[in-house]
Amino acid sequence: MSFRRLSTVALASAFFLASCSSITSQGDSESETPDASESTSPETTPPSSEPAGDEESTQGTDETEKPTDDEIEAADPGEPMAQLTIVSGGDILLHPSIYETARTGPDSFDFTYQYEGIEPWISGADLALCSLEVPIAPEGTEYSGYPSFGAPADLISSLKEVGWDGCNTATNHTMDRGFAGVERTNTVLEENGMGFHGGARTEEESKDVQFYDIEVEGRTVTVAHISATALTNGVPIRTEQPWSWFVIGELGPYETSDVIDMAESAREEGADLVVVSMHWGTEYVSKPIEEQQIIAQQLADSGQVDLVYGNHSHVPEPVTELEGGPRGEGMWVAWSMGNLISGQTIANHGYRVTTGYLGTATIDVPAEGPATVDRLDWTVVTQDAPGNNRLYFLNEELRGGRPATLTLSDAELQERAAVTYPVMEANGSSERLEVPTQVSTSVEPRR
Repeated sequence: MSFRRLSTVALASAFFLASCSSITSQGDSESETPDASESTSPETTPPSSEPAGDEESTQGTDETEKPTDDEIEAADPGEPMAQLTIVSGGDILLHPSIYETARTGPDSFDFTYQYEGIEPWISGADLALCSLEVPIAPEGTEYSGYPSFGAPADLISSLKEVGWDGCNTATNHTMDRGFAGVERTNTVLEENGMGFHGGARTEEESKDVQFYDIEVEGRTVTVAHISATALTNGVPIRTEQPWSWFVIGELGPYETSDVIDMAESAREEGADLVVVSMHWGTEYVSKPIEEQQIIAQQLADSGQVDLVYGNHSHVPEPVTELEGGPRGEGMWVAWSMGNLISGQTIANHGYRVTTGYLGTATIDVPAEGPATVDRLDWTVVTQDAPGNNRLYFLNEELRGGRPATLTLSDAELQERAAVTYPVMEANGSSERLEVPTQVSTSVEPRR
């Protein structure tokens, strides 16, 4: 049950007491729909309302405490003045097959055509955060794929052009090209006016949260973005720069508590919402493992984190809402959004690696008071590898039928749907088909 509903129940009880000498109150209970891991969140049962004061009354005196204006406002907050959307997506994993199809010259690339089919969703969001799994290759070095990736710098300008505002960069591949790769990645993102978090060029930068100031209806909504990974691909933490890679758990110098401390500090600095991108879990597993669940519940229990976007598995994992979160209103989690684009093949991994999803969070923004995450929806995206790695919505309605550039057969599309929708719909959720419409007037990244 949400805090708002609890407040409303409490207020109704207060009014009822004003007219009755005694009251018997009943609690209700709500339980979350189980996710695809077949585990259920603990049932949320609000405590039974207790009578305010004893049952005796003094003749001629009304001892019942009247609700204050603040209590009435809290119990009935009314409609939000605006609803923002935050979008993130699956891993951007640049194998050579991806960047070679985007090559336009000896050392120039244009990746924008790959995103044309889903660009309205990205640019329509008020804040779009990409999951950049790979570093940008240091200047003067060759581009590379698995196992040590290094992408062209032109990738970043293309991502910016199609609507991404920033990226999370803490992944198991962050250090594929060493500390120089981290420096180059952050510098190119910065030069393109994009935000970033996860790898750091300096110790001071490692302490910074990435903020985004979103202007809407005369109000500035500040979103803090934090990116962390629980995985390193066996690459040791750098002795000289242990702060350069936000690795939590037994493999890194940080803990989940450090993410929470950073989120708390961000709120003290004015953040209205805190979004955490987590690189975690096990590859090719379609449900969250125990480590993911433990980390997520710790974040939820802290009350400091509003929303978690997960990745790493290369296959979609479902969306759920955990108990906890700010003000006890819950915390939404996308366990893993799969691949957005990659060179992973059906022959090696099956159809599941060809699909991912865009996670769209709807944010209620009142004129005053806290902005809140109303819900987190999913929308499936698939990659047409034979068709020059173009991305399309898997849902035919969103796709607008069959674009002339789509090379996948109906049978191939059905194979992708058959391994994706049962995972995403297992907890009773349904796909979002409404393209986001930007309502903010500006988004400014700052540190």
